[in-house]
Amino acid sequence: MNTVLGIDLGTQSLKVVFYDYRARRLAASAASPLQVLRDQHGRAEQQADWWLAALETALQQVPADVRASVEAIGVSGQQHGFVPVDSQGKVLAPVKLWCDTATQREADEITAACGGRDKCIEYSGNPVLTGYTAPKIRWLAKHLPDAYREMRHVLLPHDYLNYVLTGRMAMEYGDASGTGLLNVRTRTWSREMLRAVDVDRDLSACLPSLLQAHEVLGHTSEDFSRRYGLPAGIPVAPGGGDNMMAAIGTGNVTAGQLTMSLGTSGTLFAYSDTPVVDPEGNIAAFCSSTDGWLPLLCTMNCTYATELMKGPLDVANDQFDAAIGTIEAGSDGLIMLPFFSGERTPDFPRATASLLGLSAHNCSRGHMLRATVEGATYGIRFGLDALRELGIVAAEIVLTGGGSRSRTWCQIVADVCELPVTMLEQDEGASFGAALHALWILERQNDQSVGIEDVTSEHVGLQPDQSRMPEAANTARYRESYAAYLRTVAHLAPLYEN
Repeated sequence: MNTVLGIDLGTQSLKVVFYDYRARRLAASAASPLQVLRDQHGRAEQQADWWLAALETALQQVPADVRASVEAIGVSGQQHGFVPVDSQGKVLAPVKLWCDTATQREADEITAACGGRDKCIEYSGNPVLTGYTAPKIRWLAKHLPDAYREMRHVLLPHDYLNYVLTGRMAMEYGDASGTGLLNVRTRTWSREMLRAVDVDRDLSACLPSLLQAHEVLGHTSEDFSRRYGLPAGIPVAPGGGDNMMAAIGTGNVTAGQLTMSLGTSGTLFAYSDTPVVDPEGNIAAFCSSTDGWLPLLCTMNCTYATELMKGPLDVANDQFDAAIGTIEAGSDGLIMLPFFSGERTPDFPRATASLLGLSAHNCSRGHMLRATVEGATYGIRFGLDALRELGIVAAEIVLTGGGSRSRTWCQIVADVCELPVTMLEQDEGASFGAALHALWILERQNDQSVGIEDVTSEHVGLQPDQSRMPEAANTARYRESYAAYLRTVAHLAPLYEN
């Protein structure tokens, strides 16, 4: 075997994928669950030690001969998480995650210090959202001042795993653009944003060096090799945020394709050769992890919402499709706003979930669950409309993420978005993308002309027989239901400000 390893540090689990690139097959995969510490005030945190324990547990599930075959490693990580590290590499506080909304006050303070939302977009390409890293840094300074004083390095989750692998602290442009501190147009740290976070401290001294996508970050250390049972001295790719790695894993590295991920969060993104900045701030103006840009919509409640609803509705995983498949498109007028964790797009960090339009005809568990699926999909459709307004054109959607395992949900996406939906042969999303990023780094050691598109065209395959086409009767219903969803959001928006 000749394998490359993709590690995906997600919100609910850490996954490892060993890809045999000569045989073009998965040699092994394993996962270990992760807990999230939440409370009613918007807290969402993990301990960095949990990630290392999960990595060890996942790797122990893989045969030793497969682990020994690894020739390069790539790491994907949940975006925006804040890992404050001292001069000795010690993590100083629990890691606030992308879905933590306890920092809204700090986000508002940073926005005010910049001179308003439009100024933030001018300085960085993005507004300051509570999920981003910047307000988390200000929160630490305010609530854990001793830890803030000791902080010498600002890392993101995948950066921290890279540090554990190699002993090197670095960052790449894709994940860095989700901090709220990077000017995505110039690919440099924004002095204005850094001053807005802390006018008295030069935070640029805490930010690691920025790597090009094709650079080797470092090589696995002897200490890492002994603990985790992987070869020492093998190259580690820069990796990136989970959305950036999912772009690679779905072959979205050139213009003309849309990728939709139905995970804990919902995302929709496209590749661009030039910066795409939304003046309204609805579409995140991110860099890609392939030396381009990745305009992206993110909603905070996708499979997170459906998982929450399955509990009280008493719907098991193997009953999911049957429960929603018998309900007509539009759920007979029932509308769910699935804002269980607040929402990023639209930007309602203080929002809560709502069911509207209950009647004697739609008061069933199937209706409620399908309305949740549809509400999550409408949120992503909002992003599709915004991307089109920014000039992004695509003829189909490539679908990935846990929700894509539901045939009914895939059809709902096709009908709501009125575009064909295509499935992947290797539906491992971000973990597979991280493995392909590692393969790109490996192949460039022998041929510097190899591009990431050469790797994805060879190793990312689609399943045409699993495609879904929009159904005319359903698309007509969904146009009405989606319009009702938008009106409902607009009417309830004032309530979310309190």
